[in-house]
Amino acid sequence: MANENHSSPTEGASLMSHSPAGTSNQNQPSSPKPVRLVQDLPDELVQAGWEKCWSKRENRPYYFNRFTNQSLWEMPVLGQHDVISDPLGLNAAPVPAEGGAGEAAVVVAAAESKPRKRRLSEEIQPSGNSTKKPKQPVPSSPSVPGNLVLKLWGVSPEDKQQAALLRPTEVYWDLDIQTNAVIKQRTPSQVLPPHPEVELLRSQLMLKLRQHYRELCQQREGIDPPRESFNRWMLERKVVDKGTDPMLPSNCEPVVSPSMFREIMNDIPIRLSRIKFREEAKRLLFKYAEAAKRLIESRSASPDSRKVVKWNVEDTFSWLRRDHSASKEDYMDRLEHLRKQCGPHVSAATKDSVEGICSKIYHISLEYVKRIREKHMAILKENNIAAEAEVPEVQDRLVYCYPARLGIPSPPMPSVEMHMENNVACVRYKGEMVKVSRNYFSKLWLLYRYSCIDDSGFEKFLPRVWCLLRRYQMMFGVGLYEGTGLQGALPVHVFEVLHKHFGVSFECFASPLNCYFKQYCSAFLDTDGHFGSRGPCLEFFPVSGSFEANPPFCEELMDAMVSHFEKQLESSKEPLSFIVFIPEWRDPPTPALTRMEQSKFKRHQLILPAFDHEYRSGSQHVCKKEEMYYKAVHNTAILFLQNNPGFAKWEPTPERLQELATAYKHSGRTHSSSSSSSSSTAEKEREAGREQSTSRETNPN
Repeated sequence: MANENHSSPTEGASLMSHSPAGTSNQNQPSSPKPVRLVQDLPDELVQAGWEKCWSKRENRPYYFNRFTNQSLWEMPVLGQHDVISDPLGLNAAPVPAEGGAGEAAVVVAAAESKPRKRRLSEEIQPSGNSTKKPKQPVPSSPSVPGNLVLKLWGVSPEDKQQAALLRPTEVYWDLDIQTNAVIKQRTPSQVLPPHPEVELLRSQLMLKLRQHYRELCQQREGIDPPRESFNRWMLERKVVDKGTDPMLPSNCEPVVSPSMFREIMNDIPIRLSRIKFREEAKRLLFKYAEAAKRLIESRSASPDSRKVVKWNVEDTFSWLRRDHSASKEDYMDRLEHLRKQCGPHVSAATKDSVEGICSKIYHISLEYVKRIREKHMAILKENNIAAEAEVPEVQDRLVYCYPARLGIPSPPMPSVEMHMENNVACVRYKGEMVKVSRNYFSKLWLLYRYSCIDDSGFEKFLPRVWCLLRRYQMMFGVGLYEGTGLQGALPVHVFEVLHKHFGVSFECFASPLNCYFKQYCSAFLDTDGHFGSRGPCLEFFPVSGSFEANPPFCEELMDAMVSHFEKQLESSKEPLSFIVFIPEWRDPPTPALTRMEQSKFKRHQLILPAFDHEYRSGSQHVCKKEEMYYKAVHNTAILFLQNNPGFAKWEPTPERLQELATAYKHSGRTHSSSSSSSSSTAEKEREAGREQSTSRETNPN
C-alpha cells in the first residue's frame, strides 16, 4: 500500500535512509542512553534494531528500537499490523475482523512496509491552551531530533531545558490522522525544485509588479488599487494559467483578467465605503458627483454621455444645496440613483484604460517569468542537473494519496541562518528575513519529517522553510493584515467534528502553515510538497475519500472548484464526499454558490449567520494568540456534495449536522481576547471583509 509518506517501493527505500545504517552519527536522531539488559531477544528483532532496556521510572523492562526511537512495554512482534506503512493490514497476520473492516471497495496496492516513524507529537506535553487531547504516556526517552536539528535551532545538545523548544506548546492541528483519500498512482512532477536564490529573485520581481500596479491605478485612474485585488488577480490567473512559474502568470487566455477589470471598474470614479452616519453619506454623495463630472470631462466620451453625466451631477448639486434635512437613507438612495444614471457612461469612458492596466500587468509578469526561469536553469546547469527528468513508468493502480514528488533532483542549497526572538523563529537568507512562530516552526519540522524523502540529514530543511515562507509572504502581500482573509481556516473544533462524524481527513485548500491534517492540497507544489502537500486542488483527482473545501474567496477559483468536484463525483463509483465552505454572497449571487445549490450531488445546505461564527486568521503562524480568531462578516454556506456511495457512508443526518453547528459555538478565543489588541485586529479584518464585499457590487463579466 502506498501511503502519504512514500509513493513507491523506491521512495520507501529512500525514507529508510533515516536509519543509522549508511549515515553518519552527526545526522542521527539522538538515541537515549538507557540501562541495557542482557539481550535475550530473537536474532530477527536484534537485527531490526530492538533492544531490551530498563525503565528506572517504572522499575520494569521495556523494548527500544534504536532505528526508529520507538518504545514498547511488550516484546515487539515482527510483521505486526502498522497503520502507517500498511493501512489495510494486508501484510499483517490474520486477526479477528471488526466492524467496518470489510468496507474497502477498491483494491489498493501495497508498498513495502517499514518500521513506524516516531512522532514528536507523541511526546508533546499537554498544556492548558492545547487543543489536542493528551496521549497516554509511553516509556521513552524524548524523541527530539539529534545534534544536527538542535544546532539548526541554535540550541546546545547538552542543554536539555533549551531542547524543550523543539516541542510546540500550542497545537492547532492533528497530524496523526491518516488519510482515506484514494487516488491513481501518478508520476513525479516536472516542476523545477525550489531554490533560495530563485525565490529571492521571484520575490523582488513580485514586489516590483505590485508597485507597477499601484502606479498604473494612480496615474491612469486617480485611485489606489482596490484592496486585495492584486491577490485575487493572481488566484484567478492561476485557474487558467498554463505557464511554467508556480506563482506569476505567463500563459493565460484571456489576457485581460475579469477579476482585476471588475474590481478596478467598481472603484471608478471613487471607492465607495460603508457608511454609518448621515454626514458621511452626504460627503460621499458630493465626492462621487464631483469625481464623475471631472472624469467625463477629461476622457474622450461621446457627447451624449457628457450631457447625461453633467445633467445628473448638476441636479445632484442642486438637491444638496436645497435639501438640508435629508436623512442618511435619503443620501444613500440619491447616491444609488446617481450611480445607475452615470455608471454606464463612466464605465464606457474608462473601459479601454482599465483594460490597458490589466494587459500591462500581465505582460510585465510574462517578462518576469522569463527572467526567473533563466536564473533557475542557470543554477541547474551549474550543478549538472537536467531540466527535464526521465518520466518513470507507474502502475495503473489505486493508492492512498501521498505527498507530491518532484522528478528533477534538487541542487545543493546555500547556507540559511536562523535564530529565535521571543518564541519567533527568524530565518534569514542574504539579509532577507522571514518569521514564523516557534509552534509553527515545530509543525513545519514534523510535516517535513513525515513527507520529505530526499533529505535524510535535514540539510535542506532551513533553505526550504525560507523558500516556503517567502513564497506565501509574497503571494498575499507584505502589508499589515493583507491577505489574511484569503488564507483563513476553520476552527479546530469544527475540524474535529468533520473528522469524527463525516470521515474528513483531507483539506482541498490549505498550506503547510494553516493545515489541520497532514494531507492537503495547496497552491504551490514545489515548495509545499516537501511538507506534505498533494499539489493544487484542481490537479488532484481523488477516487474516494471525504474532503473539506474552504477555498480562497475568488469567484473564478470557486467556480472552477465546483466544476472539478462535479467531474470527480460523476466519474467515481466509490464513496466520495466534499463539504464546501464558501461565503453566501447573494447581491449578486456567485456562480459557484448557484451551481452547487442546483447540483444533483447536493445532499444538504447549512447557513451560518454573519458575526455568529469564526475563522482562524490567515496569519496564524505569526500572530498573537488573542488574534488567532476573527468573526466572519458574511453568512457562510456549508454545502454537502456527495455521490450515492458517499451519501450512504457519510450522510449529513440531523444529529451530525447538530454536532457541526454546536462546534461553531465553541469559540476559539480565550476570555482575554476582548483586549484592545484583539479588538483592533478584529476590526481590521472585518474592514477587509467589508471592502471585499463592496468589490462585488458590479456583475461579473
